[in-house]
Amino acid sequence: MESFSSAEIARLRNLLELDAIRQLRIDYSQAMDERDFDKLIACFTDDALCEYGPYGSWSGKQTILENYRANFTGDLAPPFSTQHFNTNHRIELLSADRARGTCYLIDVVTHLPAEQNPILWFALYDEEYRKEQEKWKFSRSSLQFFWPQRHVDGL
Repeated sequence: MESFSSAEIARLRNLLELDAIRQLRIDYSQAMDERDFDKLIACFTDDALCEYGPYGSWSGKQTILENYRANFTGDLAPPFSTQHFNTNHRIELLSADRARGTCYLIDVVTHLPAEQNPILWFALYDEEYRKEQEKWKFSRSSLQFFWPQRHVDGL
């Protein structure tokens, strides 16, 4: 068996970093749907910025946590009352500890009767990631909403 070239090793390292960022997105969505806010907030850097259109802009981990808790009440409070489906995740590694990416979101609610449309949002995450202590986290997460109401900045 041939050994890997240095170029192949570099590509494999990049793939490992890309996979770790994709896992971050999965962990975030899973924590969101489970309403595990401790796990959810661990996905963000201390100085993270969330720009969520009609939900506002939230700066800093504590403010982000408070706003998530405030927005997921009533019918949206129980675990899996929403499901966040992500697809078409594109990531660009900028350096050893910085990256940016985009990802489609299909957000559905599960508390509605079967005859009602469960789709809450079609949207696009526009994100920046930072690696801290060997772990990738969100340093900026911006949601561009496309449907049913359009809230788009800079696209």
